[in-house]
Amino acid sequence: MLNTTLKMKITLILGAAVLLLSSCGSKKDVVYFQDISDYETLIDETQFVPKFKVDDLVSIFISTLNPEASAPFNLFTGGATGGLGGGMAQQVDYLVDQNGNIDFPVIGQIKISGLSSDELRELLKGKLSDYLKDPIINIRLQNFSISILGQVNRPGTYPVNGEQITILEAIGLAGDLNIKGMRENILVIREFNGTFVHHRINILSKEAMKSPVFYLTQNDVVYVEPNKSAITSSSLDNRATIAISIASVLITSSVLLLTRN
Repeated sequence: MLNTTLKMKITLILGAAVLLLSSCGSKKDVVYFQDISDYETLIDETQFVPKFKVDDLVSIFISTLNPEASAPFNLFTGGATGGLGGGMAQQVDYLVDQNGNIDFPVIGQIKISGLSSDELRELLKGKLSDYLKDPIINIRLQNFSISILGQVNRPGTYPVNGEQITILEAIGLAGDLNIKGMRENILVIREFNGTFVHHRINILSKEAMKSPVFYLTQNDVVYVEPNKSAITSSSLDNRATIAISIASVLITSSVLLLTRN
């Protein structure tokens, strides 16, 4: 009778310890875009166009069929190929100042904050029309990066190649959300000329693709909150450790009693 009672106690203790360390989850808590049906076509209606911001570093290169004519409109630093010391000239990028302007050669100050690459290209073509014929204007944002923090596998700041990145691609750079990440309430912090805007997005739903932050802009910060399971698990950590210690002592004592009987 004693042996049977002790065995029951051991079973109950082990069961309690397992319950303390485990938590329940379901598919609806973790699967992305779970409301998309098979073969469903989603049209991108956001028409996202990236705009230049204060403190952006922008590369602008002007070229024509006459290199000598376009040379004054390109800034370089250092030597030139075949020059003194054999150094290679480096193009100088333009920093958008606090007023949203850049200081462009010959033309002077140009306000580019709030403009897209295409809009800036058209603006420059108009201003260069008195100097150059059919200029080719290459524009590139040099400091496009995003930060992703919280419950992801590789939090950090990542450079972006190209002019746009979706929040899904950003999550991919960070190694995806871990199982403790809250997928339905991801926070995106966006700054534009000193004003911070906070927006939340739910990637469990296809409606995320219509969100104004589905496409990220330069210097956006993405924060993935811990889900309820992670918070509960954290608060139970100490109690679980104590429970396991007690369980270990009780099991050891019970085993000793069993062996003696």
